[in-house]
Amino acid sequence: MSGSITGKLFRVVNFGESHGPAIGVVVDGCPAGVPFNNDLVTSDLIRRRPGQNTFSTQRKEIDEFELLSGVFEGKTTGTPIAMLIRNKDARPRDYEAIKNTYRPSHADYVYDKKYGFRDYRGGGRSSARLTASTVMAGAVAKMMLQEVSTISVQAFVHAIGKVALPEDFDYVENSVEDDILNCPLPEYSRRMQEEINQAKHNKDSIGGQIKCVVTGIPIGLGEPVYEKLDAVLASSLMAINAVKAVEIGSGVRAAIMKGSEHNDAFVLPDEGDQLRTSTNYSGGIQGGISNGEDILLKLSFKPVASIAKTQKTVTADNAATLLKVDGRHDPCVVPRAVPIVEAHVAIALADMWLWNQSSKI
Repeated sequence: MSGSITGKLFRVVNFGESHGPAIGVVVDGCPAGVPFNNDLVTSDLIRRRPGQNTFSTQRKEIDEFELLSGVFEGKTTGTPIAMLIRNKDARPRDYEAIKNTYRPSHADYVYDKKYGFRDYRGGGRSSARLTASTVMAGAVAKMMLQEVSTISVQAFVHAIGKVALPEDFDYVENSVEDDILNCPLPEYSRRMQEEINQAKHNKDSIGGQIKCVVTGIPIGLGEPVYEKLDAVLASSLMAINAVKAVEIGSGVRAAIMKGSEHNDAFVLPDEGDQLRTSTNYSGGIQGGISNGEDILLKLSFKPVASIAKTQKTVTADNAATLLKVDGRHDPCVVPRAVPIVEAHVAIALADMWLWNQSSKI
């Protein structure tokens, strides 16, 4: 089974299973001499960690990471950085009763058909539990970007169900970590909480959207034709569990705009400054290459597939049956996905930054 490695120069290898003994990651390609910030890894893992409130799965994982290699005297050595998280609250018995039943909108059926075998314990490799490994790698990418550039990545919850922030709300002055849903506007957060509670009451789940803003981006990240920056970002972000759409800049709104409306007019810069644009419908990327403006991203997440409502499905023996998924599941995955989005963006940008350095003489 392939597909567990991402990146060309900044390479990330993700390993482990949802209810196995441990999950982890190996980061290869991080330059030597980058200060390693243990607190950043821990902080990002805490933001993603399950069981923190009634809006997330009640699986109780501490998610303490073990640093196995690649760091000496507080700095990266340039060799592979290996990190591990031991699963403390794995309960594979929760899935014993449905090991031969295909859960709707899960990977069960396609895994069986593709590989002829699957790990039914929480989905195994298809589980969102594996995103903790990516968050650790993303923290390393953030450390590298902080050391070599001015790039900063910040994501926040934009919508839960039908409750959405104003469409032009793209910037957050402070951290959103103090909000239970990672939403920057308290009045909207309260309404979003009501949406989730209503879904839980109905034994259902609900989706939403996350926005991510990248500031301090230099001009020149991205390579034609197949490694355009927007293509690399979209590919990385579509790898996140439950993501169904990625928008850059104006996104789907561009389809109803005229060229005269959508074009980002260039503005003469102040002395010593770089060329700027009066609008940013391009989302900071033109021709697949960053133009120095902020990169604006929006992701749409589907509702969580595991719900307590009884659903029709079939077994591996092609028998019709009814299914009610027990166990511990998020009624809405969006709030916990904020650090996951940041991680995927940071990893992609770290890789493209190294690419950009290699193209210079």
